[in-house]
Amino acid sequence: MGLAPIGHRHSGMQQQPAVLLAVVVAFASAMVLRLGWLQLVQGSENRARADENRIRLVPRHPMRGRVLDRNGQVLVSSALTYNLYIQPRQVDDGRWAVLRPLLSSVIGMAPEQLEAQRRRGDNSEGYRIELASGLRPEQVLRFREQSEALKGAEVDVDYRRSYPFGSLGSHVLGYTSPITAEEYDRLEAKGYRMQDRIGRSGIENAFESHLRGEWGGQQLEVNAAGQVQRVLGDKQAKPGKDLMLTLDLELQKTAEKALAGVRKGAIVAMDPQTGAIRAMASRPNFDPNIFATGPTASQWAALGGPEAPMLNRAFQGFPPASTFKLVTTIAGIESGKYGETSTVPTMNSFCYRGQCYGDHGSFGAIGFPMALAVSSNSFYYQVGLKVGPKELFKAARRIGYGQLTGIELSDEDGEGLLGDEAWKQKVYGKPWTHVDTISSAIGQGPVLVTPLQMARLYAVVANGGFLVTPHVVERPVERRWIGLKAETLRSLRKGLRMVVTEGTATILNDPSLPAVAGKTGTGEDPPRPDHAWFGGYAPAGKPTLVIVAFGENSGGYGGTVAAPMVKALMTTWFRGSQAAEKAPAR
Repeated sequence: MGLAPIGHRHSGMQQQPAVLLAVVVAFASAMVLRLGWLQLVQGSENRARADENRIRLVPRHPMRGRVLDRNGQVLVSSALTYNLYIQPRQVDDGRWAVLRPLLSSVIGMAPEQLEAQRRRGDNSEGYRIELASGLRPEQVLRFREQSEALKGAEVDVDYRRSYPFGSLGSHVLGYTSPITAEEYDRLEAKGYRMQDRIGRSGIENAFESHLRGEWGGQQLEVNAAGQVQRVLGDKQAKPGKDLMLTLDLELQKTAEKALAGVRKGAIVAMDPQTGAIRAMASRPNFDPNIFATGPTASQWAALGGPEAPMLNRAFQGFPPASTFKLVTTIAGIESGKYGETSTVPTMNSFCYRGQCYGDHGSFGAIGFPMALAVSSNSFYYQVGLKVGPKELFKAARRIGYGQLTGIELSDEDGEGLLGDEAWKQKVYGKPWTHVDTISSAIGQGPVLVTPLQMARLYAVVANGGFLVTPHVVERPVERRWIGLKAETLRSLRKGLRMVVTEGTATILNDPSLPAVAGKTGTGEDPPRPDHAWFGGYAPAGKPTLVIVAFGENSGGYGGTVAAPMVKALMTTWFRGSQAAEKAPAR
């Protein structure tokens, strides 16, 4: 084989550096172009991705304000709890597919529930998503032991709403629960986050803005192992404000215990001078603590059952029965048809236009005080017929029946019912008759009154004619003079005192109590058992407490079912009180 000419070999060797230079220049140009593309064209996007890899956003829940009774006793607070979170910037769909079954095994939570929580908590800000709350110590321990395999998930301390007395006062205090996606769209502008909880009823709802506080958070720089390198930004959460109620814890406890004797019912205790609520109980009730972690299926079923435990019966209308005779007394004297000393004959059976209406006794010719004391039906049949329906319902409206009371709790959504002439014509298309007047005069017509409305009535008598606004938080409220005649007030006060000393509620004529005044009522509700009422106040001479007790379909009478409840509250309230007036011997 021959050798290449020397000239050709020299030419090839001279071309090699040029080729290498061209290759280097080409690679360098490509690198420059790529770097330019990455930095100039996609620079902002890549910087954001880098930040996502190294920056972790950790929100700080605000601690919700406490709720206190009038003496500073804690009724609602926040307790420390452990919650499970994921960092969405570290957990994409691929990582989630691996992480979800691991978390399910460690925490003992169904994968479907974890998936639902992840979707619910998804947010554009990149804040961590809460997957589970209220973890037990053993769950936290298992997570810590396996944390190396659970990158992107974390367990952290948080706050959980706590009701230390369980179901006590639950209808007044209310409960909180997570906001929905629809609510978030509306509330985001007000500073709410998807992880937020909101007051649903009672005080928690009515004073949401006062109690909730403001979110804070940290912006942390982490390394590839997820370890915190430094704090880039820190905003402390602003706690909500505490709220002091007018409720008295000991009286509330007594009210709840007193209601245990009936299956369903309500009690309202109120300062007759100011309208401050001292106790408000409804039975059956519920434990708001179950909403801290979410009710179970069985708990939801019970809450929505026929007993309606979440219904505040203090705000529901019921037939007032004989307690309405106070209204008929007001109508009789205020109309000018009767005076303070007027008397009306009573009988076992009152007959009018061919129909007879029964009474439980014949008491002779009596006046308003005695008629209240013995709860004479025949007396009030005649008064009702003489004054007529317009005066009856005028008196009812005057003392606040058929109207919302103005209490700050939004759960009061019923005005009761005053089935007057216009109502009957509208609903039944029939004219009013004397039968309607007779039944309405003793509280057995189409009239529904809430226990709270009835408490206002007794407050009017107790405070000398002022219609107060019930409230559970001290604030400026209306106290409106309704202009009752002095003789009307004297007749009512004398009669209500006689109910206790010689009438249908002698159980309250107890020397250990101050002088009590009030009225019983037994409302018919066929075919179900009767309702039982008692409303009253004490001390009779200078009242400081009004109490209305109600047993729904409890059977029995107001004097045997409701009056003992009132006695229990009176005993608690006036125990050891130097201001309590003792009832004079009669």
